[in-house]
Amino acid sequence: MVKHNSGLLTSEDRAYEIKPVGNPDGFVRYFRRDVLSGFLVFLIALPLCLGISLASGYPPLAGVFTAIVGSIMATLLSNSEMTIKGPAAGLIVIAVGCIESFGGDGMLGGWSEADLNAYRAALAVGVVAAGLQILFGFFRAGILGEFFPIAAVHGMLAAIGVIIISKQIPVALGVSAKGEPLELLREIPTFISEANPAIALIGAVSIAIMFLWPAVGKKVKFARLVPSPVIVLLVAVPLGMIFDLMHAHSYVLQNHEYQLGEQFLVQMPDRMFGMFREVTTPNFAALGQPVAWKWVLMFFIIGSLESILSAKAVDLLDPWKRKTNLDRDMIAVGSGNFCSALIGGLPMISEIVRSKANIDNGARTRFANMWHGVFLLACVALIPTVLHRIPLAALAGMLVYTGFRLAHPQEFVNVYRIGREQLVIFVVTLVAVLATDLLLGIAIGIAIKFAFHLANGVSLKSLFWPDVETSDVDGQTVRIVAGNSAVFSNWIPLRRNIEQLGLLNGKNIVLDLSRTRLVDHSVMDKLHEMESEFRQRGLQLQLVGLDAHLPLANHALSARRRGLASFRRVTIVIDPELAGTVTGSLLDLGVAEYSVLNGANCCVHVAESRDAVHEPRMRIEIICSREDSDAIIEFLAQDVVPTRRATVCVESISVLGGSMKRRSTSRELEAVH
Repeated sequence: MVKHNSGLLTSEDRAYEIKPVGNPDGFVRYFRRDVLSGFLVFLIALPLCLGISLASGYPPLAGVFTAIVGSIMATLLSNSEMTIKGPAAGLIVIAVGCIESFGGDGMLGGWSEADLNAYRAALAVGVVAAGLQILFGFFRAGILGEFFPIAAVHGMLAAIGVIIISKQIPVALGVSAKGEPLELLREIPTFISEANPAIALIGAVSIAIMFLWPAVGKKVKFARLVPSPVIVLLVAVPLGMIFDLMHAHSYVLQNHEYQLGEQFLVQMPDRMFGMFREVTTPNFAALGQPVAWKWVLMFFIIGSLESILSAKAVDLLDPWKRKTNLDRDMIAVGSGNFCSALIGGLPMISEIVRSKANIDNGARTRFANMWHGVFLLACVALIPTVLHRIPLAALAGMLVYTGFRLAHPQEFVNVYRIGREQLVIFVVTLVAVLATDLLLGIAIGIAIKFAFHLANGVSLKSLFWPDVETSDVDGQTVRIVAGNSAVFSNWIPLRRNIEQLGLLNGKNIVLDLSRTRLVDHSVMDKLHEMESEFRQRGLQLQLVGLDAHLPLANHALSARRRGLASFRRVTIVIDPELAGTVTGSLLDLGVAEYSVLNGANCCVHVAESRDAVHEPRMRIEIICSREDSDAIIEFLAQDVVPTRRATVCVESISVLGGSMKRRSTSRELEAVH
C-alpha cells in the first residue's frame, strides 16, 4: 500500500486511479469512506452556512438550502469528484450589496418587511444570473475563467476578506453598525468602546479558537480530528446558555446597562420540519429596476470566476489527479443556483476550504458531497431548536477568521516575491474594490495590468491575439512559435492552440517563446499548470526561447521581458592545485555554472627578472548576479587571497537573456521546508 495525504491507498484505490469507476459502482465501493467524509464536512459546513447567510443579509436557513441543493445538483451533473458546493464567504459582499440596493439591511434591527422584499428581489437576481451560468457552460465558455490576471483576482479576494472583517467585527462585539467598509474599519475603536461585554466575550473567544486551534492541531493529534468551527460551537453555545440568551433581560456592568436576549441568537424554526415553512420565492417584478441587472452581472461574473478557480485548485489537490470538465461543472453550478434561488437560497460555488477538508477526510467520489447535504437536511429538519442556541457572535468570529485568511499579510509577501509590478496590481485592485465595488475594482486592476504591458512594449493587437506559427517536427511533436507577447489577455487563443495540437491529438508540444517581448506572470503560471496536464497524459510540453528574457523577479513564475540583463563576471586566476577547493566552495555557495581554462592555454608570464618564467595557472570564470558575486568575493577575500597566490577580477556586464542558473544550497532548501 502507498500512503497519501488522504490516507492509505489500497489496491482497490489503485484500480480507481488507473481506470475510474462509474458513479453507481463508486457509490457502493466507497460508501463508508464517502459517508464518513460527508459527515465531517457537514460539521464544518453547518455553522459556516448559517454565518454566511446572516452576513449576506439573508435568513439563516438560506445558506443551508444552498448547500443541500448544491449537493444534489453537483452529484448528478458535475464530474468534479472532490468539490463541495455551497455558499462561500467570497460572495458575501455581492449578496449583501444586492440586499442593500433593494432597501434591506439583513439582521440589523431585526427582520422587517423591507428586508423580506429585498431578499425576494435578490432571489430573482439569482435566478437570472444562474441562467447565464447555465448558458455559459453550454457554450463551452468555461475557459473564460482563464482570462483574469492572477494578481488582480487575488487583490479582489483580499479586498473581500477586508470587507468581511469590517462587517463582522460589530456583530462579534454585539453592536449594530452599517456603512462602507473603510468607514467601518475607522469605527472599530468606537465599536470596542460600545461593545456588549457578554456578547463580546463570546465573539472574542470564538475568534481566538479559530486562530489558535490549528496550532494546537499541529502538536496534538486529537485536535486535528475536530474542526475548529465545531470547537467554537462547543464553547459558544454553553456560554450563551450561561448568559441566558434565550430570555430577554438586562445586566449592569460598571454603571452601564446592557440588553441580552434572543436577538443575539440564530433565528430558526420552532418546530421539527419547520424549515419547509422558510421556503421563499423570488419577486421577478424587481427585475424591472435597472439596478437589478448590475447585480445579475456581479453574481454571474464573480460567482463563475470563483467557482472555476476553486474547481481547478481542488483538481490539483485530488490524489488521483482527476480533471474537472469546467463547462460541465459550470452547468451544474448554474443549475444548482437556479433551483436554490427559486426556494430562497444563496448563490453557490465550488468551495475550496470544505473541498480540501473533504479530501483530507478520505473521500473518494462526488457522493461525499451528496452525503454532506443529506446530513445538513436531517439536522435543520429534525433539531432546529438546538441550532437556535448558536450565538451570532460565534458565527461572526468564524467569518472574521475567514476574512483574515483571504487578506492574510503573507499574501502581500507572496505577490511581492513574484514581482513588484504584481504587488502594484494586487494593492491597486484591493484598494479600488474597497473604495468602489467588485466589478469596478477588478476592472481597474486589469487596466493597470494593461498599462504595464504597453509600457513593456506589447502592441495593442498582441494584447488580445497572439501571433502564432505552427509546424510539425517529427510526426509526434508540434512546434508552436509565439510572437510579440504571451500575456493574460491573449492566453485563451494560445491555450486553445496548445490543447488542440497537443492534448487532443496526443502529441508533444515545443512552445518557442524566443520572439516574444513579454511573457507575463499569469501565462507563466498557466503554462506550469499545463506542463502537469501533459505529464498526466504521458506527453510533454517543452518551453524554449526564454534564455533571451530577463525575469522581473527572482521567482520561477515571474514575468519575463526580452532584453539585456545586468550581471557580474568574476574571474579567478589561481594555482591548479587549488582548483578543487575553490570550485567545491563555489558549489556550496549555490553557483551552478562556471567556466574553467587550464594548462598551456592559461599561463602567467612572471618577469621579475630578465629570464621569463612560465607558471601554469587555472582560470575560473563565473557570470552571476550582484548578490552571488558579493558572496563569492567575500569567500575569496577571507579564505583564498590572504594565504594563496590568486588574482580576482570583477566586471559589470550586460547579457542577452538573464536566466543564470543557480543551485539551491542545503541551508536554503532547509529554509524553504
